Amino acid sequence: MKIEGCTAIVTGANRGIGFGFVEELLAQGAARVYLASRQLADAEEAARSTGDTRALPIQLDVTKHDEVAAAAARCTDVDLVVNNAGAFHRQTLLEAEDMSFARNEMDTNYFGMLAMVRAFAPILKANGGGAIVNVLSAGGICAVPNMGGYSPSKFAARAASDCLRAELEPQGTHVAALIVGSVDTRMAEHVTWQAKSSPRDIGKAGLMAAARKVDELDTDPHAESVRAFLARDPYTLKRSMAKALHDGRR
Repeated sequence: MKIEGCTAIVTGANRGIGFGFVEELLAQGAARVYLASRQLADAEEAARSTGDTRALPIQLDVTKHDEVAAAAARCTDVDLVVNNAGAFHRQTLLEAEDMSFARNEMDTNYFGMLAMVRAFAPILKANGGGAIVNVLSAGGICAVPNMGGYSPSKFAARAASDCLRAELEPQGTHVAALIVGSVDTRMAEHVTWQAKSSPRDIGKAGLMAAARKVDELDTDPHAESVRAFLARDPYTLKRSMAKALHDGRR
């Protein structure tokens, strides 16, 4: 698909990678970009900060069926969906007080993405096919014990991306899965031991994947290094992830 002239909706668009997508979409000539956020005020502030009338704020919590349905009813001109909204609570699976954190991560990162695809698939079909970009994680190709419910939710979203790509191919809709590593966002503010890519670089990579119909893309040096290490020596990588968890408890 062509980015220039497209109409996109970006979830979690008020900051971080989502806002990086917004900036890049506007720079590449998108006709309209819906900035979706759980709080309308946050979306409105982000839209104002672009200084661009093509940026339109909407309230959208992807875990709420009525808000997803309302967004689909309003944004009938969309031909690009960027599923970026995510939750990461920094809890491990067993040490968390209860399973609410893991449930919310799965609800947001997996079921929220799936809800968006189900709601917007008919719209994309009506508008010529278009594309869906799912923002995933290096934690979705290598299990990270420190990431509790987040890493499993991204594994699930990656598998769903493959399934959805096959289902949507007949209608001409491409699904691109982004494997994202270390990025300079609030979600990764606790990461101090490695270089971070910029959110806009991830947006640029994601739009390239949509335009060129790339199935799965490692978006940054950290994601590429995880992929290479996993291919070369998966056992050592998994043991190093476990060691990081134990070292953090000392």
